[in-house]
Amino acid sequence: MKHNVGSADRILRAVLGLAVGAAGLYYQNWFGLIGVVLLATAMIGWCPAYLPFGISTCKIRSQGTSS
Repeated sequence: MKHNVGSADRILRAVLGLAVGAAGLYYQNWFGLIGVVLLATAMIGWCPAYLPFGISTCKIRSQGTSS
């Protein structure tokens, strides 16, 4: 599985995941599960919603030849 979530995206997902999860617990609402999904995608570094659109927020390393 190739990573498609970059470091800034992972941090944002983790922060939002914690906030949405905490709000879901506070309000006793099932929308807090969205926070779990955000945390999971932040932890594994892969988002299935990015696949159909070909999105990747990871930095691409150039593969040059060394002389």
